[in-house]
Amino acid sequence: MSEFGQWEAAEPGVKRRVYPPGTSLMMMEVHFEEGAEGYLHAHPHEQFSYCLRGSLEFSVDGAKRIIRAGETISIPGGAVHGVVALEPSALLDCFTPLREDLLKR
Repeated sequence: MSEFGQWEAAEPGVKRRVYPPGTSLMMMEVHFEEGAEGYLHAHPHEQFSYCLRGSLEFSVDGAKRIIRAGETISIPGGAVHGVVALEPSALLDCFTPLREDLLKR
């Protein structure tokens, strides 16, 4: 398992770092090169994403939405979602409950 706060590769052109979690809430920072994708996936956890810089197009259960620096998106648990960076971008993702799949890598 990677240490908390250490950068690691995710999908091509995407890197992330997971911060030490609380008891039921966790946060992860994700950086994207232009055109990089966070592939479509689903998990039971509720997700809240805040755009730190850049702009990204999210797909949530087939609905498209672009967010830019300073904007947020809420993703319900179980929703099929993914993202494409329209330019170099960064997100803060928060999850509840804890995503054990990310904590036990």
